[in-house]
Amino acid sequence: MGTKGREIVGMDVEKLLELLNKAFADEWLAYYQYWVGAKVVQGPMRGVVAGELEEHAAEELEHAEMLTERILQLGGTPLLRPTDWYEMTNCGYETPEDSYVETLLEQNIKGERCAIEVYHKLAQLTKDTDPITYNMVLEILTDEVEHEEDLQAIVEDIQLMKKR
Repeated sequence: MGTKGREIVGMDVEKLLELLNKAFADEWLAYYQYWVGAKVVQGPMRGVVAGELEEHAAEELEHAEMLTERILQLGGTPLLRPTDWYEMTNCGYETPEDSYVETLLEQNIKGERCAIEVYHKLAQLTKDTDPITYNMVLEILTDEVEHEEDLQAIVEDIQLMKKR
């Protein structure tokens, strides 16, 4: 941890670390929800949906890595036990018990909407207090907005197919 790097953060670093760990928990749960969803998905456009879910899983894992690095830079410790993810999560985890494509897509859209809210709030909080975290958060927020758009487009395609 760089002392000066922590000193320039113009807010309560411990509170920021808690928020980053909550986002970290969300990313791991989102990763698994996407990953397992890609394995069990059934229904129309299954291959397209599985591919999209796998791509999103990889990006959620990248987000977890980014958050880990920032947490460590600030002198914190990322959550060490998966059981802590459930306690700390903002967005939760929806078990893909119904593996039909539209159900899985709707679950993941809901998760993306929550992530967008989380990162939007983090961006507002860090905009004028921590430029390093702010830039990281903007990068993740951009991905989450894109994920929601991607998933909604697939839902719309499936709905159009049903009308024909």
